[in-house]
Amino acid sequence: MTLDQDPMVDQDPMVDQEPVRHATSDRPGSPPSPPGFWADLRDAVPLRTVVIVFGVLLLQFGFILSYVGAFHHPSPHRIRLAVVAPAQVAGQTVTQFNAIDRTPLDAFTVAGSDTARRQIQQGTTSAALVVDPASSTDTLLIATGGGTSVASAVEQVVRAAETGRHRAVKVDDIVPLQSGDGRGLTGFYLVIGWIVGGYLVAALLGVARGSRPATLHRATVRLAAVVPYAIVSGLGGAILVDPVLGALTGHLVALWGIGTLLVMAAATVTMAFQMLFGVIGIGITVLLFVVLGNPSAGGAYQSAVLPPFWRAISGALPNGAGTEAVRRVAYFGRHDVTGPLVVIALYAVAGTAVAFAAAILRHRRVGVLDRAGVLDRAEA
Repeated sequence: MTLDQDPMVDQDPMVDQEPVRHATSDRPGSPPSPPGFWADLRDAVPLRTVVIVFGVLLLQFGFILSYVGAFHHPSPHRIRLAVVAPAQVAGQTVTQFNAIDRTPLDAFTVAGSDTARRQIQQGTTSAALVVDPASSTDTLLIATGGGTSVASAVEQVVRAAETGRHRAVKVDDIVPLQSGDGRGLTGFYLVIGWIVGGYLVAALLGVARGSRPATLHRATVRLAAVVPYAIVSGLGGAILVDPVLGALTGHLVALWGIGTLLVMAAATVTMAFQMLFGVIGIGITVLLFVVLGNPSAGGAYQSAVLPPFWRAISGALPNGAGTEAVRRVAYFGRHDVTGPLVVIALYAVAGTAVAFAAAILRHRRVGVLDRAGVLDRAEA
């Protein structure tokens, strides 16, 4: 009888043998037991993906909160109103306007109508009321080029106040919108287009070649590649709104410069966030430029009619600074355009500096780990 025929061999304690297996689904040739729903879910959706999805959900809620919060109840706040009136009634008129509930106006006196007109044409004052003592009708000077929501709010408040004083108002728009600039939104959409192009090209470069460049040289090349894109993008946007569509005419070169600077700012800030936080940096960029930047930019509603939070951040973000810069170039003779341009330039410089610093730190870290044999060449 051979060994495999001996019935006593399986009971010999000296024989090295596998433990007896019960008839289960783990036996060779048997189908594996199903791992269960939660095991399948963990395998199909890693924890990192869950975190990212949760972040997207928060971003979505933030989008809804920011846009609805900014636009659901616009209310004027301290809109500058120059008052031209005889000395005996000027102080009383200013006091009455400034005493209106919730302070929609910031009224002050000026010496004459010429001064008031000049201030409006330079964009330092939103409107002016010229009181005519010889008549029961006063003249309200407005500038729809500075924003239709502000002009409408001033007109509404002043008409109500003048009605209470038993006086009528006629309106004179001394800085009107260009014929192709419907509701004064061209500048806003132009700026948004430039910013979207800037952060999309940076995000695309990150997706294509890795959010964090492997070498300092590669990071430098990636940043340098944005420059020609920004120049072409800025020029293209200016051409579209000026000679092609005739929406904002006569300022092609100035708009080109603003667009180039905006695209650079959006792209470099996006790269900086990507180098610091990886793919999550794209979400942070969307939070900054889309969730916070767009509703506070002063497009449909200018900052003077936005709620306090959005009013406070409007000029501090590239969206608001860019929209204001375009308006000042197109309607106010470039008066006080330096401030918004400085804000945009600071974002471009800071984005570049942070991106370079992050690339240098990553380069050094990769070098240290590589020398220590911790990092695989492929990961470097």
